[in-house]
Amino acid sequence: MHDPRVLLDPATDAVRKLARRGYSLDLAELEKLLSGRNSAIQRGDEARAESKRVATSVKGASAEERPALVERARDLKGVVSAAEEEQKEFDAQLQDLLLGIPNLPADESPDGTSDADAELVRTWGQPPVVESPLDHVDIAERLGILDLPRATKLSGPRFAVLKGKGAALQRAIGSYLIDKALENGYTEFSVPSLVTRQTMTGTGQLPKFEQDLFRTEVADRELFLIPTAEVPLTNLHARETLDLESLPLTYTAHTPCFRSEAGSYGRDTRGLIRMHEFAKVELVRFVDPEHSREELDVLVGHAEAALQGLGLAYRVVKLAAGDTGFSSTLTFDIEVWLPSQDTYREISSCSDFGTFQARRAGIRTKAKDGSRGFAATLNGSGLPIGRTLVAILEQGQQPDGSVELPEVLVPYAGFSSLDPQ
Repeated sequence: MHDPRVLLDPATDAVRKLARRGYSLDLAELEKLLSGRNSAIQRGDEARAESKRVATSVKGASAEERPALVERARDLKGVVSAAEEEQKEFDAQLQDLLLGIPNLPADESPDGTSDADAELVRTWGQPPVVESPLDHVDIAERLGILDLPRATKLSGPRFAVLKGKGAALQRAIGSYLIDKALENGYTEFSVPSLVTRQTMTGTGQLPKFEQDLFRTEVADRELFLIPTAEVPLTNLHARETLDLESLPLTYTAHTPCFRSEAGSYGRDTRGLIRMHEFAKVELVRFVDPEHSREELDVLVGHAEAALQGLGLAYRVVKLAAGDTGFSSTLTFDIEVWLPSQDTYREISSCSDFGTFQARRAGIRTKAKDGSRGFAATLNGSGLPIGRTLVAILEQGQQPDGSVELPEVLVPYAGFSSLDPQ
């Protein structure tokens, strides 16, 4: 969320910046609401001040003067009450408007609105040459580790059942990724998968993306299934004040994630790439806003290190302003090579949110000199288990139908290859 005064400051150039991401900012409406709120506050303050003067006058008033003063005090009480109600109305309207305004894109983000406009930053590894590559579903079914029909029987489309070595490999990948995060200094958390509306609002999923979420209501208690561990991890410090000198704080969690995929009808309907439920290791950083850009490079490096340890070929791209997520000011996507598609596909997004999420969630900072502000937050996938499994199957497929596992996973899995059944 933004400070409205910053948006109205011509130096911010908010209208032009938000237009780069396809958002039209109505400064007149914002100014009108802010002005109305300030007027209501001023009327209330003036009435309170006069009310105090009247109360003082009543004490020394004569019998003839007292009734008029008492009546004036009663009128002023009504003015204060009306001003407070008017302020609340303006506050609510202002809050609704501000919650719907996306973050300002960084100047370094390329122009454009789609993944085709992303800027290539670097590539790592040599994509394996695979003659007539199979996709991960065909590979997994031949290996006897994936049962999509039974998953559909249980839950409908966009769910999966992994079995035998497939389930063991999924567990091994998760353990490896958590260990990589711990090596890089992250503190591991176990967090709830159900959170409140306020929690979802704090990280920017609500109100804009409610259709993308799974919602439940039991005994009149509303909760949402998390789409990513970013939500509970970031909100751990909601409505708290952090010592600025204690930053960065770096957190990780391995959780199930739930997404309705409402806007992806017809896309990636086959296999493990786009699921309603999937597991992911998330990386979250609370940092000094002065250092958030360099901290983003650190975060990207940690996600890359996990892929490099697995020996998976990938590339890093900088997203265009119009393709950057609602809460993010700058995002790097890491895309892994999939031989069956002859292209790179996203496996991790690493984003700098600046103070945008912290303002929504109330994550403040206090420096040694007493100055106060808001923390900057960053998060990235480190990595999604399902898409990592997809890349391992496709990049590791052999001519005889087997799949060679990355060496680093062997101690976790207890086997070095997957063989056809």
